[in-house]
Amino acid sequence: MMKISPIKVAVGEAVGIVAAQSIGEPGTQMTMRTFHYAGVAEQVPTGLPRLIELVDVRKEPKKPLMDIYLKGAAKDDEKKAQAIAADIESITLGRLGEVVEDFTQKKIVIELDPDEMSHLRVEMDEVRKKVKASLGTDVETDGNTLRVKPKVNSLRMLRRLTNRAKSLPIRGVERIRRCVVLKGKDGFFIRTAGSNISGIMKAEGVDSTRVYTNDIKEVEKMLGIEAARNALVHELKQVLDTQGLNVDIRHIMLLADAMTMNGQIKSIGRHGLSGQKAGVLARAAFEETVKHLVNAAIQAEEDRLIGVTENIIVGQTVPLGTGLVKLKMKI
Repeated sequence: MMKISPIKVAVGEAVGIVAAQSIGEPGTQMTMRTFHYAGVAEQVPTGLPRLIELVDVRKEPKKPLMDIYLKGAAKDDEKKAQAIAADIESITLGRLGEVVEDFTQKKIVIELDPDEMSHLRVEMDEVRKKVKASLGTDVETDGNTLRVKPKVNSLRMLRRLTNRAKSLPIRGVERIRRCVVLKGKDGFFIRTAGSNISGIMKAEGVDSTRVYTNDIKEVEKMLGIEAARNALVHELKQVLDTQGLNVDIRHIMLLADAMTMNGQIKSIGRHGLSGQKAGVLARAAFEETVKHLVNAAIQAEEDRLIGVTENIIVGQTVPLGTGLVKLKMKI
């Protein structure tokens, strides 16, 4: 994390509104285009789509990515880095051949492609063991064809099992779809399409202290809220920098702090921060006005008028800046 020198702010400064303006105004000028992320041949959302994805705290980003740094000799040796990448990349059964169901005999037929298997250096025995362990039944082998007769009652269940078999991992780390070795400032590193922190940390030759993913929810789950907050700041800053928008890091940090202050990441919208404000009128002013007012009436809630929105609604001076000063007169 970059070191930031503190700046003194006057008491009553509207830091939240300044931050909202500082991020929101350049945010409206972002292009809707996305570009190729070097190395991984996938369209990675940048600009406005990525910014929306971050503040909405989507369960999983549209295109999860990981940067995996290496330790030992692999850091400076491309061949060793390629070997680690090959071990990490997930090889599913569907990639090795065709998986179809035979409805007449209630069997799953797996026709393996020998060229693909030799290219990925996968043995027939390895596939057979994995299929047997996953589907829990006997497997008949006939050349490059495997026939599995699972214990199912309906054809629908057979179809469901077939679909599950297609994504059955044979080797590598689950959910890591593609790996590319790239040269960085301090040696080679691996960029992957797909994300799985826990699986990658167990892999051999990987520097587990420098594993990075753009999936904020996964960072929160695996490394805690502080790490998620730092990742959120990093991702937001990266989106704005990529678009050539120079926003002070302090505004981004305030946004990330507001989203993570309760120990878990909350989105900005009606299901997150805006819908959970302290004041009734502030909640009602955003979205679902009637719902908030009715609920507040049922629970006999009280609005202390401590925020900006509430005071504007009732026509009072906003408690910020000079409006913060109260004057008492003794007569």
